[in-house]
Amino acid sequence: MAITINKLSPHIGAEIADIDLNEEQSAETVAEIVQAWHDNLILLFRGQHLDAERQLEVTSWFGTPGKVARPKEFHPKGYEKLPEGIMLISNIRENGEPIGALPDGEMMFHHDMMHAEVPHKATMLNAVEIPSHGGNTLFASGYAAYDTLADEIREPLEGRRAFHHYNYGSVQKGDGKGTPAFSESNHPVFRTHDDTGKKAIYVNRLMTEGVLEMDQEEADQLLSAVFDHAEKPEFVYEHAWQVGDLLLWDNRCSMHARTDFPETERRLLLRTTVTGDARPF
Repeated sequence: MAITINKLSPHIGAEIADIDLNEEQSAETVAEIVQAWHDNLILLFRGQHLDAERQLEVTSWFGTPGKVARPKEFHPKGYEKLPEGIMLISNIRENGEPIGALPDGEMMFHHDMMHAEVPHKATMLNAVEIPSHGGNTLFASGYAAYDTLADEIREPLEGRRAFHHYNYGSVQKGDGKGTPAFSESNHPVFRTHDDTGKKAIYVNRLMTEGVLEMDQEEADQLLSAVFDHAEKPEFVYEHAWQVGDLLLWDNRCSMHARTDFPETERRLLLRTTVTGDARPF
């Protein structure tokens, strides 16, 4: 039976309805879902309530699941034996310390793992506990933003590479909340998608520091214009989480941000990723 695809916004996002991901799916259905992902950049599955093992199995439909370096202290009660590849995104604290990564507050637009030489191409979040309000995720289409970028901004950046720096755990550039550990990379300002061949904006406000072989003042002005354009509401879908939501996005052609939420309310999502196939080009 063909899957049901409902668009979430004009430029990005679709819900796959009337499917139970806890059940095994045919190769034909999986292929349809993968194609829907390429067509819509992000996919939403409501009411799934997957355990960690099944989430990893579903993640593998889209490629090789990424490995996660999870500190020993990030093993909260009930999650002591999480399989490799699962990361906790949570503000829940035990003995005063967060049990997961990126615990608090609003987070700037970014592409996951852009700071790596070979970034992960996809991220999946599984909503286990959600606050009464806030903590929404905003997704912006890099395709739509690139296609409508003014020539006077695009042309000086076409064919150039940008430099990226990220302190792990930082949610706002320069907030001092990240750990001393960091990673740096440089990638094309405009990335070509491995599977679709389309171009997308591949710089963001949180991680991008400059443009290689370009004066910093000129680069700052151009990048600021790109950020402002790429974050326009018409390119964005804002997702209000519900427990049981499973959401997959393509890091090669979309970026995302997080709204603030009450620090007194619990938030827990299980995160998996799909490894990249090659360096961005």
